[in-house]
Amino acid sequence: MDRIFTGVANRVAAFVGQPLAFVLALGAIIVWAGTGPLFGYSDTWQLVVNTSTTIVTFLIVFLIQNSQNRDAAALHAKLDELIRATALARDEFIGIEHLTEHELRAIRDALEAESKAAGVRHSRTRHGSVTRLLDRR
Repeated sequence: MDRIFTGVANRVAAFVGQPLAFVLALGAIIVWAGTGPLFGYSDTWQLVVNTSTTIVTFLIVFLIQNSQNRDAAALHAKLDELIRATALARDEFIGIEHLTEHELRAIRDALEAESKAAGVRHSRTRHGSVTRLLDRR
């Protein structure tokens, strides 16, 4: 069951992120709007699109969230392995994704202060090398 759900979630998340999915959804709305005069803009006509979009949105949210959760977990596992395998990295950073937002903010602030004290240039704005890299596009 888990593998089936994962496969479906991956395929749906990949599809709904494509321009074709947007075009199909837009087409469905255009067709629905075009049938308004045919059905006299009735309550049932409005209910069809409201119910359809609500159901589709409700289901897709869960599928996309599942895909994002798995992606984030895999990314954290890879980063944890890099931290573990790198001699100068601090093993205490493994698993920090389980901390609270406040704790993570404190760690980030401490790291920024540490890098500043070590003479590493830090800025919340774009560094010149990042700007040059982006300008190459």
